[in-house]
Amino acid sequence: MRKSQFLSGVFACAITFACTGNKHESKTNDSTIADSIAFNESVFYLDILADSLDVDDYTIKKGDNLGGILNRLNVSASKVESIQKAAAPVFDITKIQLGKQYTVLSDINTGFAKYLIYERTKRNHIVFDLSDSLKVYEYNKEITTRESAASGIIESSLWNAIKKGGNDILLSDKMAEIYAWQIDFFGIAKGDNFKVLYNQAYIDDSVKVEIQNIKGAMFTHHGKEFYAIPFMQDSITEYFDENGQSLRKAFLKAPLKFSRISSTFSNARKHPVLKIVRPHHGVDYAAPVGTPVRTIGDGIVTKKAYQAGGAGYYIKIKHNSSYETTYMHLSKFASGLKEGKRVSQEEVIGYVGSTGSSTGPHLDFRVHFQGKPINPLKMESPPSLPVRPELMDSFNTVKTQVINELNKINI
Repeated sequence: MRKSQFLSGVFACAITFACTGNKHESKTNDSTIADSIAFNESVFYLDILADSLDVDDYTIKKGDNLGGILNRLNVSASKVESIQKAAAPVFDITKIQLGKQYTVLSDINTGFAKYLIYERTKRNHIVFDLSDSLKVYEYNKEITTRESAASGIIESSLWNAIKKGGNDILLSDKMAEIYAWQIDFFGIAKGDNFKVLYNQAYIDDSVKVEIQNIKGAMFTHHGKEFYAIPFMQDSITEYFDENGQSLRKAFLKAPLKFSRISSTFSNARKHPVLKIVRPHHGVDYAAPVGTPVRTIGDGIVTKKAYQAGGAGYYIKIKHNSSYETTYMHLSKFASGLKEGKRVSQEEVIGYVGSTGSSTGPHLDFRVHFQGKPINPLKMESPPSLPVRPELMDSFNTVKTQVINELNKINI
């Protein structure tokens, strides 16, 4: 436990911060508190008037639950039961997580706890009002947005390049989603580079919480530039290349977001378990057990089964009259998945494992075209609809603006 430095959410009308109605909280030092008191300024914590309250932060420890925490705060058993009932429509109290922070606001004079606030996320809090009214409600801190830019040169992975540049590592996920149809991020090469414009969301004006959207990007892969230009068409914002062709295609480049290729398509490979040479008509992606596996395209599940001494738990999906994909050695299937079910591109269908004939955790991914195995890494995929001709002038205006801004970013 540590004594929290006061968080000033809204100072009274003596200062501009309060007059604008801003709800952001920011930690202040003791001199700031003294100055606030001297000028008769009220101090708020998540919109709770905290002038006469002590504010203490704690961490959920092993074995903690809401009832036990309230008991330690000398809340009566009958009141604990009422609080738990009041919480039911708002928050499942059994989902309090180890390591999360909670804050207790207590009366300075009596020491009685007035509020308990559980930090579900950096933005979302569950407030337990322990007064006679016994209210439980959610509080979401306000979000501010700033435009940011990032660039980098790949030395090992996109994730490492983004981290090295001091940028939000979630940016790697966003870029992987946008370029999932153009770039195989398991095969990016040293020297590939990128530039990206994006909106970063903050709480408390300093804590990064999410990347709201990508405003434009350029990724150079094996010497070829891949642009991502956001443009709204039919009330949906999608990403297009500089020629107005959609980046979204019928099939993803890979069924996993991040991993490495441990074995490629071959007509003569020595089997690691059987020790005999035979065809390996798939691509093996090494990844930890439990890594989500996504279907590369829309389709219908035609097989969900187990093959001992072979594929282990596996799934087959028929995408159209020509293409079928297979996902092998899974640890388990996605909940609710069954034969005959229609699945959507990027939907999680299972999880990486090492079932069947396998030397370690990986996904054996296979593609058949008109009944014949093809190399997944060389499969071409038709794009979705391009920018409509009547919208090309508008698109070109947006494209010029985005590319001009990207050109200002140094790699």
